[in-house]
Amino acid sequence: MMGGAGLLARRHAAFTALIVVSLGAQGRLVPEARARQPVPPSRDYLVFVASEGVDRVALIRFGPRGATIERERYVGWAPTELAGPHGLGVSPDGKHYFVSTAHGTPYGRLQKYDAETNAAEGHVLLGNFPATLQVSPDGYLAYVVNFNLHGEMEPSDVSVVATGEMVEIARIKTCTMPHGSRVTADGSKHYSVCMMDEMLVEIDTRTLKIARHFLLTAGSEMGMTGAPPLRGADTVGHDMGGHGMEPPKPGDISCQPTWAQPSPDGTRIWVACNKSSEIVEIDARAWKLVRRIPAGPGVYNLGVTHDGSRLIGTNKRDQSVSVFDVSSGRELARIPTTRKVVHGVTVSDDDRYAFVSVERTGSQPGTVDVIDLDTLKKVASVEVGQQAGGIDFWKSEPVRP
Repeated sequence: MMGGAGLLARRHAAFTALIVVSLGAQGRLVPEARARQPVPPSRDYLVFVASEGVDRVALIRFGPRGATIERERYVGWAPTELAGPHGLGVSPDGKHYFVSTAHGTPYGRLQKYDAETNAAEGHVLLGNFPATLQVSPDGYLAYVVNFNLHGEMEPSDVSVVATGEMVEIARIKTCTMPHGSRVTADGSKHYSVCMMDEMLVEIDTRTLKIARHFLLTAGSEMGMTGAPPLRGADTVGHDMGGHGMEPPKPGDISCQPTWAQPSPDGTRIWVACNKSSEIVEIDARAWKLVRRIPAGPGVYNLGVTHDGSRLIGTNKRDQSVSVFDVSSGRELARIPTTRKVVHGVTVSDDDRYAFVSVERTGSQPGTVDVIDLDTLKKVASVEVGQQAGGIDFWKSEPVRP
């Protein structure tokens, strides 16, 4: 007789397969989106992307002439040591961008650059494997998760950095392998997930302390107040080296979260369950589960339009990116990407385009794909350095002559 966990896993797999088949093979678009043809952009859009494999940050320009590399900057510090730029965040005023360099001896850094000139403006030493980062809406603080990929399986932390002085002002212990650092639009809450502890963690940015945590495993979802218990993770069955690339084993219903994305109004938090290929939606006020949304294989990073109507998920174990209607939870399209190992996503200031970073396999270069969020089609692609990951939108401007 089949156990409850195995039955649930098989039902979920069958349901996901049914959705994929019903949406069709040609980009799996809904009919109304397939009928429209992309209209060329009337502005230029500028996006920063970090390539972890070559220690470079590229500025991508996308406009009526397509997508090109505007300029690049080396962000390492020694030719013999790979710095590994992983996370990237642009300040809200657009004057600076920040890069977390994940590799170090033994720790990584957060580095600050002038967005217009690429000039280095300071750095600060953080924890083991600094990863995802975001700058607060007022621009004064940067929140960086210390993923601790190469350390012991023990609780890690979130670093809080004063961006003007480039000084770490707090290091908040959360849980094992934190990832997906995101701040609400009003700046009052910070969210991250713990890849090995099946949890979402909420930090009150006024006190810089953990306010609540949420257990994400299917069938055991529960919101709790205060900090989670600090314990080492059970690593059996977890994907360590692949960082989200291993599919679940039969009967495994764990979430293994990799991203937390608050809605623009802060009333919802979406969590990417990389292992179970679902998006968990949580009511931020009631601190309760709203629904589990079937997603693409290995959903990894999430982005949301500024109007809150569309949710975008990168599918790391698939060669695709998914676009969801927020109100219904319906997957509107699953759009093929240029290459495999899809990583990050950022949305343009007018909600017209999503920019997706793709790491690559083997010796291939990394890629940035541009998705038209009106027609739900890929409209441009540009090659960048290997292992393209951290990505953030900078600005749009009139088309350059």
